[in-house]
Amino acid sequence: MKIEVLGSGGAVTTPRPLCFCRVCRKARRLGVPHQRTGPSLFVHGPDLLVDTPEESAFQLARSGVQRVAAGIYSHWHPDHVMGLRVWEMSRDFRRWPREERPTPVYFPGGVRDDLVQRLAAGNHLEFLESQGLIRSIVVEEGTSVRIGDCTVRPFPLAEEYVYAFLLEEADGPRVLLAPDELVGWRPPDWLGPLDLAVLPMGVAEFDPFSGARRIPAEHPILAAEATFRETLEIVRKLGARRTVLTHIEEPDGLDHDDLLRLEARLETEGHPEIRFAHDTMMLTV
Repeated sequence: MKIEVLGSGGAVTTPRPLCFCRVCRKARRLGVPHQRTGPSLFVHGPDLLVDTPEESAFQLARSGVQRVAAGIYSHWHPDHVMGLRVWEMSRDFRRWPREERPTPVYFPGGVRDDLVQRLAAGNHLEFLESQGLIRSIVVEEGTSVRIGDCTVRPFPLAEEYVYAFLLEEADGPRVLLAPDELVGWRPPDWLGPLDLAVLPMGVAEFDPFSGARRIPAEHPILAAEATFRETLEIVRKLGARRTVLTHIEEPDGLDHDDLLRLEARLETEGHPEIRFAHDTMMLTV
């Protein structure tokens, strides 16, 4: 199984529009891996696309992906879904009659309802379905879906509208993909041993090198988002053989080189298998 990080940013990409801080200037000058687009993953093998941020069409065009067999959504937040048009843009309309079948797109629990109610996406989804571009499939709580040789089990996190995914292949690797929102979550016992965990980094409440506070203690984001320190505790409890942290946001003030230094520091502190994602990163499990 190979997992391609199509986009390693979060709700705030790097460079941030209208910003000319050190991190953004460097990203504009050097591009990837300093530049980060919205959060998305692609699982080669089952050819599964996880989330479609605004830049989804660009990400797929930049990648080596030639076929998307299925899609799945983790939650309704705009940075994970506003690239819905990729299902339309990726089709070759020059072919007639059409040979493609609708792409199955999976919505765990209430994710599809959330898109309709919170983002008024009902008409858009109906259009994509009416044109034979996608086939929406709601995945009921506690059930799994089979995509190629891979079993995908969605499950809710502490924020119950957000889903993570356990991927398993017969006699193969076990992979956890949690695209966002770890706040308040504790790994359940049933999750078992993992070969790879892909998790959001969490906000840098404190500078990871100096320890100086970067976000005021009373800032509301600390009640809504997991911090980097809280993420490290989740990593410890998961005990995966390898962990990759993504959803890395420009306001944290860390560029790619900073994160490479942080990887080295974490290794000396007893976290030898933590890496930070970047756009186009390929993970082989």
